[in-house]
Amino acid sequence: MVGGVLLPGRLHLRLPDELEDLADNYAEFKKLGVEIYSVSTDTHFAHKAWHDTSEAVKKIQYVMVGDPTTTISRNFDVLIEEAGLADRGTFVIDPEGKIQIVEITAGGIGRDALELLRKVKAAQYVASHPGEVCPAKWQEGEKTLAPSLDLVGKI
Repeated sequence: MVGGVLLPGRLHLRLPDELEDLADNYAEFKKLGVEIYSVSTDTHFAHKAWHDTSEAVKKIQYVMVGDPTTTISRNFDVLIEEAGLADRGTFVIDPEGKIQIVEITAGGIGRDALELLRKVKAAQYVASHPGEVCPAKWQEGEKTLAPSLDLVGKI
């Protein structure tokens, strides 16, 4: 399973540190066949201004999408209508267009690229190993589980 990660959210306050965190880990996502799209309710002109003035945003090599009409934010149900802004949303979408992972946080709560990378690896593992699941805190290479009645009450 390869796929993409769509990250609607606000491009202000703390968000550039999240964008930088993803930029710093972008090569790892690419190795997994994952593409990242950062979406904000800002225009592409605002993105250009951020790129020209922010060292964090200058590192970005993935696509930054402007959503000034709020269509994407509304469609992914992260739009704060009265503010015209979006909560922070992370959506991992598989190649068939099915959302595999959803995380929505308020504007003051930051996200972690390494945790997202872990979740993507788990989603890819499960997709390629039917009948297995990745337990809490699973890391690549660790033991997985095969759900069965034998596990009930033993985990």
